[in-house]
Amino acid sequence: MRGAHMTNRTNSWRAGLQRGGIELRHLLRNGKEMSGHLTNVVVALLVAAYVSDDVPGTRTPMTHLVLAGFAAYLLFQVGLINLPQILVTEREEGTLLRLRATPGGIPAYLVAKCLLVVVLAVGTLALLLVAGALLADGPLPHGPGAWLTLLWVTTLGLLAVVPLGAAIGAVLPNPREALALIMLPTMGLLLTSGAVFPITALPVPVQHVAAVFPLKWMAQGLRSALLPDSARTAEAAGSWELPMVALVLTAWAVLGFLLAVPLLRRAARRESGSRLSARHRKAAQSGALPV
Repeated sequence: MRGAHMTNRTNSWRAGLQRGGIELRHLLRNGKEMSGHLTNVVVALLVAAYVSDDVPGTRTPMTHLVLAGFAAYLLFQVGLINLPQILVTEREEGTLLRLRATPGGIPAYLVAKCLLVVVLAVGTLALLLVAGALLADGPLPHGPGAWLTLLWVTTLGLLAVVPLGAAIGAVLPNPREALALIMLPTMGLLLTSGAVFPITALPVPVQHVAAVFPLKWMAQGLRSALLPDSARTAEAAGSWELPMVALVLTAWAVLGFLLAVPLLRRAARRESGSRLSARHRKAAQSGALPV
């Protein structure tokens, strides 16, 4: 029995990786999709180029803090905005309905989406850091320790937000409302998590609320990898708090995985041909789809 379970799990991983590779190739050929992600990088570079002066109390250019914060936000955005939109759209197209008849379909589907989002997020992060270094004298890790910190913070950050994004995508109503429902809170977190300006400039209660969510810790962890150690004096605790970064991101990763698979399975169980047809009729009547 245990051997059969392990075989099913292995098959799910293999199928998920194959599906993820196919979807990644399709994404790279989709100019419209790729231009959207490139636009995010351009916006981050423009905002960084606009700011001046140093981070208060340090000799670190504010441009470096902004680029480090946007690096964290782009990882966060891919998991919490792009992934839910993809999942909701594919549910509307009947993908989850087809997965009901596929053994191990939901785990394989989740593996594929995780692979797609991770490659997309890491590629966007690398592009931002290289372009920032070339065009805006942006920060890069100095030394093996900083590169190691960049690696584990990026990995834990994605583990924290990708499963959570999958869970959110499983419960959002439809693609037309998905963006509106997730964009406002996500932008709120961008402004309150110390990603684009020092978090110490915010009221203490706001800092406490931001500390509950992963973006604050992703940004802080990436700042520790990209900025000089002297910049830690601008942090709320006066240090990088890397153990707390690891703890909070790990907690969100566990929570996301505990929610994602059951919610996707529940969404798949609730799918039926009649529900799918009814949604398509409603979308056509509203003008969202051609009649």
